[in-house]
Amino acid sequence: MTTIVRWPGHPVAERGLPELLAAYHLRTEAEKGVVLADADALPDRYRAEVTDPGAAFADAAVFVALLGRRAVGCVVVGAPVGGRCELKRLWTDPECRGRGIASALLAAGVAHGEEQGAGTVRLTVWNWRADAIALYAKLGFRVTASWEAREDLVCMEYRTVAPAPCPRGAGDAP
Repeated sequence: MTTIVRWPGHPVAERGLPELLAAYHLRTEAEKGVVLADADALPDRYRAEVTDPGAAFADAAVFVALLGRRAVGCVVVGAPVGGRCELKRLWTDPECRGRGIASALLAAGVAHGEEQGAGTVRLTVWNWRADAIALYAKLGFRVTASWEAREDLVCMEYRTVAPAPCPRGAGDAP
């Protein structure tokens, strides 16, 4: 059974998050054609996330999926800005895929965004990650106009709340 916990605060999540972030970044770089030996070879900004996630995500909420005593997935939820928050670094250990872990992490991220007042949760995904795009669409995320300058990124949004109805004015029909 998968458990989703907030990081920091759980010993397994504390130990496992840097490893999950390293795996995410190493796989992403490899998919871009840049094969790196280990996390020490990552670009500075990504290596900083692996070595000090507390500083890298100081203004964000981080959720870690646990399978027994093992950290098997993560997602980072940015603080809401202008009614929107962004999900980043969604990752599930490849050995554990197909068990609903990514869906549970996404649900935790969306719920957190909504609790923080975000009407929209957004994310970007590389266009070659067809399985991830299909999962996001299945869970209600929709492709939207890009806010990203980097090519090959698909921008998607999920509306957490319906717009409030217009108040009735004195001249409106009942």
